[in-house]
Amino acid sequence: MDRGGLCIVLHAHLPYVHHPEYEHFFEERWLFEAITECYLPLLDMCERLTRDRVPYRLTLSLSPTLLTMLNNELLQQRYVRHLQGLIRLAEQEISRTRKQSEHQYLARLYRRNFKAALQRYQQAYDCDLIAAFKKQAELGGLELITCAATHGFLPLLNVSESAVRNQINMGVETFKQCFGFMPKGFWLPECGYYPGLEALLDEAGLGYFFVDSHGLTQANPQSENGVYVPIVCANGVAAFARDPESSRQVWSAQEGYPGDSDYREYHCDIGYDSTIPESYLAPYLLEETIRVPVGIKYQRVTGGSGPKEAYRPRQALMKARRHAQDFYLKRQRQLDDLSYRMGKSPIIVAPYDAELFGHWWFEGPQWLEFLLRLVGGNKSGMQLVSGGDYLARFHNLQTATPSASSWGEQGYSGYWLNETNAWIYPVLHKSAMLMEELADEFQQVPRYSLEERVLNQAARSLLLAQASDWPFIMKSGTTVEYAKKRILDHLARFNYLQESVRTHTINEHYLAALEVMDDIFPMLDFRTYKTQTRTTY
Repeated sequence: MDRGGLCIVLHAHLPYVHHPEYEHFFEERWLFEAITECYLPLLDMCERLTRDRVPYRLTLSLSPTLLTMLNNELLQQRYVRHLQGLIRLAEQEISRTRKQSEHQYLARLYRRNFKAALQRYQQAYDCDLIAAFKKQAELGGLELITCAATHGFLPLLNVSESAVRNQINMGVETFKQCFGFMPKGFWLPECGYYPGLEALLDEAGLGYFFVDSHGLTQANPQSENGVYVPIVCANGVAAFARDPESSRQVWSAQEGYPGDSDYREYHCDIGYDSTIPESYLAPYLLEETIRVPVGIKYQRVTGGSGPKEAYRPRQALMKARRHAQDFYLKRQRQLDDLSYRMGKSPIIVAPYDAELFGHWWFEGPQWLEFLLRLVGGNKSGMQLVSGGDYLARFHNLQTATPSASSWGEQGYSGYWLNETNAWIYPVLHKSAMLMEELADEFQQVPRYSLEERVLNQAARSLLLAQASDWPFIMKSGTTVEYAKKRILDHLARFNYLQESVRTHTINEHYLAALEVMDDIFPMLDFRTYKTQTRTTY
């Protein structure tokens, strides 16, 4: 690795959406779409590379909420039903588009893709994607890492140290329960860091984390090698930073690859096609009347504001290959320049949301596979590495403290704290304080007692209310009402539970219903919210 390493990090996360009280629930489609378009293609790619003996290395962060949903039997059953519905829709589309040859070709392609997804999910994986990811980690291609329990934005939860500690520790425990081993690294939700956070990561047994570029370029003292060599905090926990160049090539709305005119247009879904009657699409729409994406898209990005042209998969595949070659050559030149100037082995950290690959950027998995094959087959010295790989080989790193930062808009906390969502935090902070008081007051309640069940469920409600997804959605303006309802529901449940245990008015039937609806973190123990003295370095 003398020439340097490329560290590709995929962060896979979705908020906890679990509604067994309804036969169908629209927001569950977030998970179903991600499985079909992202997670299954990612596993397919890993298996092809392994079969072809291509040495690849990826870092994959799987959030605890996502792991919980992937492991949920009801959601597994509903996903199978969802795929079966998509197959029926694709078959209808083959008939409807019989006079539109380009669209019918795509309809047949979608039917083939949906059938293949169903076969792999049910037969190859037995509906267990966690086991499939674990297998790839055991084979050496993936370094799996964890994330905060419900993806809480930690800099804004830091009013209560116990809130941050439990977000971290429950993330680690969920990972260990799913995979049977301790993660080396930690994905900070939204790369949100504040000085001192490393103490809680170290306490949890974690070795490294990721920050945005300015987390290192503005470190104290300043990083000697910018974002291209990690620093270690005073307690030995390492911080890696995002490379702005490789991020821009993929993320940028103006110059990023996904905006190329040959790629599939995400927004042109037949669910929005006014020429198709609602009655035809009804089984796939929200409440059978509200138009929503259904997963079949016939147009390509095209360019400009004019009509969109038909999507051409082979043309898009060729473009993905060219873009992978472009990315590969630019990283080679970048590493050549860095290793010459620095006199040591650099690491280029390229982190992305996993759901970009396949869901938002349909050709993303193909681009990624082309790239991994190029790096895996080259003899020029560039290697694919993980954070754990780099730290195992290189020691005596600079000691410094990263600056407060995130990878959100403007680089700090503004996207999660603004006029659309500021009301959330005083309530979350008060609830965290009440949780600490409950943990102090009820430390001695008997194990497996009704009171312990109530207190554990209160802690679950608090963790779920702390998810960063809901304030993010409020700011972005997408499913705002659902986001508000999730926070208010979890806070209402927390308040009911904490009040009922104090007043000895526990309704066991209602408690049991909450335990079914918010069926997450079975190992949680409310006593961990007991106030502690902070370790200093």
